Amino acid sequence: MPSSPDAERLMRSILHIDMNAFFVSVELLDRPDLVGLPVVVGASSNRGVVAAASYEARRFGVRSAMSGAEAKRRCPDLIALPPDHRKYSAMSARVRDIFDQHTDFVEPLALDEAFLDVTIPAPTLDRAAELARHVRQQIFDELGLGSSVGVATNKFIAKLASVDAKPVASSTGVQPGPGVVVVAAGEEFDYVQRLEVGRLWGVGPKSREKLGKVGIRTVPDVTLMPREVLRSQVGEALTDQLIELANGRDNRPVVPDREAKSIGHEETFGVDLSDVEVLHAELVRMIDIVAGRVRSGVGGARSWSIKVRRNDFTTVTRSRTWGHPIASVSEIVPALDALLENAVAGHPVRLLGVSASGFGAPNEQLNLFSDAGIERGRRDKAVDDVRERFGGDAIRLAGSIKSTDRDIPPTRR
Repeated sequence: MPSSPDAERLMRSILHIDMNAFFVSVELLDRPDLVGLPVVVGASSNRGVVAAASYEARRFGVRSAMSGAEAKRRCPDLIALPPDHRKYSAMSARVRDIFDQHTDFVEPLALDEAFLDVTIPAPTLDRAAELARHVRQQIFDELGLGSSVGVATNKFIAKLASVDAKPVASSTGVQPGPGVVVVAAGEEFDYVQRLEVGRLWGVGPKSREKLGKVGIRTVPDVTLMPREVLRSQVGEALTDQLIELANGRDNRPVVPDREAKSIGHEETFGVDLSDVEVLHAELVRMIDIVAGRVRSGVGGARSWSIKVRRNDFTTVTRSRTWGHPIASVSEIVPALDALLENAVAGHPVRLLGVSASGFGAPNEQLNLFSDAGIERGRRDKAVDDVRERFGGDAIRLAGSIKSTDRDIPPTRR
């Protein structure tokens, strides 16, 4: 059965980004002479173990966790490099820096993979796919590394999709993968029906053996099996999890591993902007994005800043600090609008950004004596509620409607 209406309404945009043969790819940056050859990291002796294998090595059946002896038996010309985990950690941090430019909601799974919730900058899967392609290209351009991205409405499907986005190694050669695979909303159920049961999270060797005893070998077998039969084999908790995943549902949020010191959004425009009304509309739209994230995550912020990069590549920042945390667009726009005029100073603009810091709960006492303050709070909450149910594009502020087409997807910091 397809995802529930409630799950569809939330319409999260989730990316799972997985670096391609990460350890080997990092080593090849220093050893370009080995590109295209069967290379592994680790397994420098017969008693060693393969930590990572190039796709050329995988053609011969070499894989991670395989003994060095077996790897060399399968591929006599195998080249084994000693691991350098400090190098991999340093490169992983650089990859993470790129992720952090686009969202604060990053959940690393290992040095070479992470979930990103990009619902705020990319509230539809089409926009999330555009952002995924941009991030993937940015990783390649700045770091020289390949990656694969799955795009979906939940974490489980996004992770499956990133596997389908990867290159494929076979005895006939290495075929490049699509790089980005998108599973459209409403297609999650059909997407998982092609899988064998071992692809469901939580199914290890023991539980797989127990499921096999009652004829469950594929995901469709799970959806057709009575709940009591599943429960008798793997228990209540795993039964609930398997049924959800087998139906393509996964409601777990992306859990960031670090507290944000600032929340922001910035964009490089495809053409330089000079029109005052257009710049104002862009500013309002970005303030709306950042303020929504501030309200949902930390409540309010004392300091609000703009960043302007002019067409001569001069970068100017301006900020305003309030005596108490705020997150109301109607309060922020007039102040930042004045800062924008000062920062632009008549120059065309190629980049504009808005950020907030100095987080804290808004001072509700201030609103007790202000009808305008109460009305602002009600309006902001109503906007947030609509977007939570129907997606980030469900409602837009009037001041942000005039906009321009962009050749470059949004880049957030």
